[in-house]
Amino acid sequence: MGLPRTGRRRTPGLRREELALLAGISATWYTYLEQGRKIRVSEQVLNALAAALRLDRHEREHLLQLAGHTPAAEAEEREPLTAEAGAVPLLLQPNPAYIIGGNYDVLSHNQAAHELFPRLITEADRPANFVRWVFLEPAARDVLVDWEPEARGLLGRLRTLAARHCGDPRYTRLIEDLNEGSPEARDWWPQYEVQARHSGRKRLRHPQRGAIDYAYTAFHLAEQPEQTLVVYVDTANGPTEAQP
Repeated sequence: MGLPRTGRRRTPGLRREELALLAGISATWYTYLEQGRKIRVSEQVLNALAAALRLDRHEREHLLQLAGHTPAAEAEEREPLTAEAGAVPLLLQPNPAYIIGGNYDVLSHNQAAHELFPRLITEADRPANFVRWVFLEPAARDVLVDWEPEARGLLGRLRTLAARHCGDPRYTRLIEDLNEGSPEARDWWPQYEVQARHSGRKRLRHPQRGAIDYAYTAFHLAEQPEQTLVVYVDTANGPTEAQP
């Protein structure tokens, strides 16, 4: 940490005085903060502490929330996805497949998914999002043969995930968009329905082949359990051989 060496320590880690020095604040002020006293701490001080402790983005946001600060809204970005994981949907062609993040951002997809879900993948400034597509894209009501039960279930799964990320601006913006643009979302959201992500079956209308019964399976990525690989298989034709 660039601090001068001192005598033997009874416990590992930084002393209060050392952390205060690294953050550029007084040891007394830091002690008050650590003890939870009723003091007013600026975001600048909290950011200095986060830098001194070498916190990552999520840890820094947690620190701000603990101190009563709402993290500043950040530009909507794609969740990090490894190149190896991102290539998996391509290997599953011609079966429609994609990887979604915790808030249903589409992180990776193959050509079959692009064809099955028209206008889901666009050149917009923000990442494609499956929930926005279902509720705000008119084409979704044609693709999802049973649109209402599918949409209600999807909203319940979003509520379950959003409850784990209170204050996360990605979820807040998404829910605001749904309430603003979809009368169904406005009516259903206050009903507090919850669901877990799962596998199942759904009837989708393919642009060239018409209505098809699909079985879909969801796989959670080992290192990012909220990121999910979803694969669709035409039940009439059974599993198809994956193409590179």
